[in-house]
Amino acid sequence: MNKVISRALLVSGIAVGIGFCGLLVKTGSLLAKGVMNDNRFFVAMVTDGGGINDQSFQESSWKGLKAFSEETGSRVGYVECQQASDYPINIDKLADENADLVWGIGYKLADPIKLAANINPEINYAIADFSFGSRTPDNVTCAIFRSEESSFLVGYIAAMTTKVNRVGFIGGMKSVVIDQFEYGYRAGVAYAAKKLGKNIDVKIQYAESFTDSAKGKAIAIKMFDECDVIFHAAGGAGVGIIEAAKEKGSYAIGCDMDQSFLAPKNVLTSSIKDVGKAVKTVSASLKNGEKIGGKTFSYGIKENCVGIPQENPNVPENVKKAVKAVEEKVRSGEIIPPGTSASYEEFIKLLPNLKV
Repeated sequence: MNKVISRALLVSGIAVGIGFCGLLVKTGSLLAKGVMNDNRFFVAMVTDGGGINDQSFQESSWKGLKAFSEETGSRVGYVECQQASDYPINIDKLADENADLVWGIGYKLADPIKLAANINPEINYAIADFSFGSRTPDNVTCAIFRSEESSFLVGYIAAMTTKVNRVGFIGGMKSVVIDQFEYGYRAGVAYAAKKLGKNIDVKIQYAESFTDSAKGKAIAIKMFDECDVIFHAAGGAGVGIIEAAKEKGSYAIGCDMDQSFLAPKNVLTSSIKDVGKAVKTVSASLKNGEKIGGKTFSYGIKENCVGIPQENPNVPENVKKAVKAVEEKVRSGEIIPPGTSASYEEFIKLLPNLKV
């Protein structure tokens, strides 16, 4: 039923960006040209609205798929969604194109991926940034990230760098995933504040969007009147936050990938979540015949999948040395950064007893 509905809607004129090996085309007959007779292993991803050039989460995922293609000779592709109603249509379209693995990039695609998996048990699906836990279908693989770990590190850096003892956090939309960034960051600030022996406030606001860079910029402009460092976990909206840092002569902290290229003098560091590495790893595992369906894979500092950039030219040398030591404590499990409100409150209770 889904496939019939999908085709009907596509024929009626719904336009969705689809790319194969970097070529952007429209839906319909153009999609089939040059690919229908290609029998190579085929992996494709569906974006959650940010697009593959969002300079963040989606772009990292697409880079991972391209790397997978280069290393294995597999065919890869993507579908860019403009709105939530596109998700099931585009997921289904890739099933029609006989994809061996269909990725949903972002927690917003969780329900459409699960629905498609139940309808098409012969097709393999994967979801990034979400886990169904014990309810994961046998043909779905989940990849989640301990983003609270990298956020803890950048929170530590922010606190060690601020000159006004006030730092900020701007999220895209409140969710379980963004909670990891917020609470990990706040805990990192608190941990560094204890080391410094002072109080450091964290201002928090949400843009209610992962794509509205203008709104992100407007919020950051006002926040920079109080703070001199702002960490964003806002996807494409974060680009505007970095622009605000340039205008105000302050520091922004990037998210998901090293965003220093956007403002070399004003990006203090970045909380890296190498979604691309996870996408590449899971895709290769399936291609190699491994049984990965029904499983959830968790990626963090220990797996070298989250962290901070190797090069942080705006971070003072003494802070670089200190954060490296903190990173090793997280890697070993000596420090377990919180990723929820409850675990954050527990962390704060235990903080007086933690060795810094």
